[in-house]
Amino acid sequence: MSFSVVVLAAGEGSRMKSSTPKVLHQISGKPMIWHILKEALKVSDDVTVVLYHQAERILEFLKSEFENLNFIFQDHQNYPGTGGAVRDIAPKYEKVLILNGDMPLVRAEELKKFNEIEADIVLAVIEIDDPNGYGRVILKEGEVERIVEEKDASAEELKVKLVNGGVYLFKKEVLEKFVPLLSNQNAQKEYYLTDIIALAKQEGLTIKPLLVKEEDFKGVNSKSDLAKAEEIMQTRIKERWMKEGVIMRLPSTIYIDIQTQFFGECEIESGCVFKGKNRITSSLIRSQSVIEESEIQNSSIGPLAHIRPNSKIFNSHIGNFVEVKKSSLRGVKAGHLSYLGDSEIDEGTNIGAGTITCNYDGKRKYKTIIGKDVFIGSDTKLVAPVKIEDEVIIGAGSVVNKDVPKGSLAISRPVLKTISNFYYKFFGKE
Repeated sequence: MSFSVVVLAAGEGSRMKSSTPKVLHQISGKPMIWHILKEALKVSDDVTVVLYHQAERILEFLKSEFENLNFIFQDHQNYPGTGGAVRDIAPKYEKVLILNGDMPLVRAEELKKFNEIEADIVLAVIEIDDPNGYGRVILKEGEVERIVEEKDASAEELKVKLVNGGVYLFKKEVLEKFVPLLSNQNAQKEYYLTDIIALAKQEGLTIKPLLVKEEDFKGVNSKSDLAKAEEIMQTRIKERWMKEGVIMRLPSTIYIDIQTQFFGECEIESGCVFKGKNRITSSLIRSQSVIEESEIQNSSIGPLAHIRPNSKIFNSHIGNFVEVKKSSLRGVKAGHLSYLGDSEIDEGTNIGAGTITCNYDGKRKYKTIIGKDVFIGSDTKLVAPVKIEDEVIIGAGSVVNKDVPKGSLAISRPVLKTISNFYYKFFGKE
């Protein structure tokens, strides 16, 4: 690894209009900066994050996710701006790649390309059809001549479709020489990293462009940008898993967290949502089902099922409008309209429609344990803590608040009472 990486994450991100720091806004289940650092650590063992706005909050997250990062706190009061952000960096290598913390779509293979170009400075350049609102990058004989702001561009320069991608590879000595020379004599009274380009050009240094795709270096500055970046990330995630053999029905309607994994030949129908660290093996997930932080093997789920966190479902069928939470099910059938929370249910058991594990008394959660080959009738309430042993039948409509021994029938119903001719009396009919 022959270059250092610096990620600028000090900005306030006011255009996001949020109390959450911009770099902590999530894309496909993880904050933007997580995606950037994951890729940066693939290409360098010397990665530094520059912080300022809500620094402690960002730092707490990053330390919980990564072990091998360096951190710098920008002296924003005295040296605001991107130029001020890099004043105190101490790179390990002779080349330094500088990224923005709001580029969640960047990929390691694209970052490596900067190091393949020999120059004092390598500048990411994006060609876009409509460059309105962007500064233009002016090239001459294959090198960057200058970056001109749109308001200062001539009519000819305005025709240029090359814009600054906001990513730079500097030789360490270039930064050491020019960062102290930056001035804040501008409208914003900030120190700009881009000013190094003009200073370096005056010294005759080589500044070469690297043409990159807008998709890979797209910045996220608003909720609209966030949504567009999410769409791109989701497309990448789903294309990856389809290449691995996952069947997807109308993939554009499916949401898959970047932490979710699939094994074997899985099938996902339209409208499904996978949140968090799921592990799905050789299973069918029917339309409009939601899976959260769970493991599913050799099972069919849904349609319209909700598998909540910490569930393990093996060799089972979970039907429509069934909710499972923090439960372990092995070889179970729960066809429809049930809630199974904080439970352990063994193979061969059938859960009738409307069955509920009553696991919460207002203060604490309790477990329901159900053995093998149990048949539970419809509309049954299992009041935890309760244990139903093997080969038990529970009559429909029962409320079970005591353990049931093996081989038993448990039934709890009020006596049916009928009143003759009540209908006619009630409605005043003869």
